[in-house]
Amino acid sequence: MKYYYTFFILFAMQILSAQKVGDGLGGIAEAEMKSAANVMNFVVNPNTTNYDITYQKLEFTVDPAVYFISGKVTTTFTALSQMATVVFDLTNELTVSTVKRNNVTLSFTQNNNNEVVIALPGGLAAGASTTVEITYSGQPSTNNEAFTTEEHDGAPVLYTLSEPYGAQDWWPCKQDLNDKINNIDVYITAPSQYVSVSNGKQLEETINGAYKTTHFHHGHPIPAYLVAIAVTNYSIYTQMAGSTPNVFPIVNYIYPENLAANMNNLAQTVPIMNLYEQLFETYPFADEKYGHAQFGWGGGMEHTTVSFMVSFGRGLIAHELGHQWFGDKVTCGTWKDIWLNEGFATYLAALVIKDFDGEAAFTNEKSNMINSITSQPGGAVYLSDSDLNSVNRIFSGRLSYNKGAMVVNMLRLKLGDTAFFQGLKNYLADPDLAYAYATTADLQAHLDATYGQNLTEFFNDWVYKQGYPSYNITAYNESPGVVKFTVNQTQSHASVTYFEMPLPIRVYGAAGQQMDFILDNTSNNQVFFENVPFAVTSVAFDVNKDIISAGNVVALGMEDFGTAAVQLYPNPAESQLRLDVPEGINVTQTVFYNALGQTVKSTTAETHWDVSSFAAGVYFICVTTDAGSKTIRFVKK
Repeated sequence: MKYYYTFFILFAMQILSAQKVGDGLGGIAEAEMKSAANVMNFVVNPNTTNYDITYQKLEFTVDPAVYFISGKVTTTFTALSQMATVVFDLTNELTVSTVKRNNVTLSFTQNNNNEVVIALPGGLAAGASTTVEITYSGQPSTNNEAFTTEEHDGAPVLYTLSEPYGAQDWWPCKQDLNDKINNIDVYITAPSQYVSVSNGKQLEETINGAYKTTHFHHGHPIPAYLVAIAVTNYSIYTQMAGSTPNVFPIVNYIYPENLAANMNNLAQTVPIMNLYEQLFETYPFADEKYGHAQFGWGGGMEHTTVSFMVSFGRGLIAHELGHQWFGDKVTCGTWKDIWLNEGFATYLAALVIKDFDGEAAFTNEKSNMINSITSQPGGAVYLSDSDLNSVNRIFSGRLSYNKGAMVVNMLRLKLGDTAFFQGLKNYLADPDLAYAYATTADLQAHLDATYGQNLTEFFNDWVYKQGYPSYNITAYNESPGVVKFTVNQTQSHASVTYFEMPLPIRVYGAAGQQMDFILDNTSNNQVFFENVPFAVTSVAFDVNKDIISAGNVVALGMEDFGTAAVQLYPNPAESQLRLDVPEGINVTQTVFYNALGQTVKSTTAETHWDVSSFAAGVYFICVTTDAGSKTIRFVKK
């Protein structure tokens, strides 16, 4: 599937130093946003949409002590329409020396739009394939800092970070979110004293005098922004993960001065991997590797099969590993859908908190995210066209990360674990989405299918529109064994009329009793009746912090006629139902509710009703008088 959006983003921020990166998930979001901020200056190129890349051989010669790259990129592609030329994205600051096809030199131009335009003699018919080889060299553009050389502990290091539009600064590619390269081979030639890192499985190393060429193969589709290289004097520490037959290495490339101090941190990777495999599916690249490569940016970057990391706290490890499923295997189809990457990775990291530290820590993390989300009244998970002009908005910790994560949590609450996790498994396994691109609509389709109901109302309110609800919930001990709940809601933003959501309620008794309920709230002034085998002395809403809300008021009230006697008979009733009230008390309204809290009948001063048309079951009649109100349970035979 292909998606095209045009935008131009002009923004620059300072990178966040390693010392400022905490292990909290909010800090991770902030660090990733700032890392991405310097690489968002790009116009989506309509001139690269007429072909599909099927293979690329990437040959790079670099020295981490020198800011320079020489490369040869061999690309096999298939025409989607008749082509006279083929266009690749490449910064003008790199110089192409030759372009060849079948060892025949082709004419080309590098224009002012950061393009290499290559003539295809005889043209290329739709459906036909060919291969071109581009040789180039120079100092990569420094505008986006996608290609970096610096030092650690006196040793030179080179690394790349291309999300989302920095790949063109160091190799000729198709930069957009409309194509994935089916598979790649990466050859890195560097001084032989250094260790080279890239995506996929390392196949061989070849020594040629003072230089060493390291060959990696990645056999799964990959977008340009997830291709990465790094070179320095890494120490290598390998772990094993997975279960038979899908056992694979976790290869950690760590600065030598930091390895010993991070052994315990790195040890957490395997149980996190085990958790994700249990919840979702086998690691998507188990036939190759997973790993980490230390680098100097102020956060992390989920390069396929090898996350680049500034540090190795558990939260960052969990977040970047989660991206291998949500972001790398299935990639957001547009930047409007960035929450499909960042919201899910944030939620997976929160699940690690639950697994490692327990429910209380998980609840605290969700509470922190809710506080972040509700710190402002507006903001949607899904981006608008105007949002695409703002780096801060695309990589918003409050919305793309935290609100995205809490929306995932609320989907889990609404669907239940069985339908929720099966829907995500189906989403990840969908042959049209796996190792390809997905939109929010694709996710909803899979969750609709496992839930058995249409979730459009939920997605409209919580994903596409803005804000959050504030609840006013009142509970009443209506009669022995029966508690009445009345729910009202206000919204922080006018885009949503009403946030429909199951509401978790907990009630407590004087002797330490407690019970939990889920109230399926769909409208204001909605009434629910629950059977409770004790007198309720207090009530709490959302104790586990599963719902985005703020400013809630929850109270226990008392409704009765004082000591006056009231009688509803016969009970059970078959056709006729009567109410006796004490002399001097006047009935002003009666409302009949079924067991789901739905209104089935309403009258004014009547005390005698025909209920023969009611379906058999349990009902509640709320009687309002000039002396108070009372809710009475009865059974229709």
